[in-house]
Amino acid sequence: MALKKAGFYRGPRLPFRKKEAEHKVNEFITSAEVRLTGENVETNIYPLPEALKMAKELDLDLVEISPKAIPPVCRIIDYSKFLYEQKKKQKEIKSKAKQTIIKDIRFGPNTDDHDFQFKLKHAVSFLESGEKVRAFVHFKGRSIVYKDRGEILLLKFAQSLEEVGKVELFPKLEGKRMFLTLAPKAARK
Repeated sequence: MALKKAGFYRGPRLPFRKKEAEHKVNEFITSAEVRLTGENVETNIYPLPEALKMAKELDLDLVEISPKAIPPVCRIIDYSKFLYEQKKKQKEIKSKAKQTIIKDIRFGPNTDDHDFQFKLKHAVSFLESGEKVRAFVHFKGRSIVYKDRGEILLLKFAQSLEEVGKVELFPKLEGKRMFLTLAPKAARK
């Protein structure tokens, strides 16, 4: 009880559960007949015991690849090597996927011209390097009455960046911030 009051108690511990295998392998295949594929194997429909025997003769595993097919499609392969290659493919796909980076630029409703130009240079460099820019005006306290100044500032910012970026989201007020999102223009060929 003392642990519960002190904030250390997190409830009953659940037993460790091993992740279920993605594919049924060897004796875990339940179908009576399987369509067999693989290297050094004639593609055909075989009874399960015969398919298992063929896999054992080749010192490989019988893996159910497509369980929803009738009869299920199985392949004679080295299962650990198959899993390794699948992980490798997933990792390669993930590394090739481009992640969008959004850079924030903050303004106040009364931002001076020098500060504006300074932040504009940063925005240009971000857009040229292919990153998105989210500019926002943060209103503190009673400065929220100058919403129109903030909108004018953001529109002026977007207009100044017309050559390198395009507006994705026009100025929009959310709470005490007014946002504007810009994306880099596509490279000219």
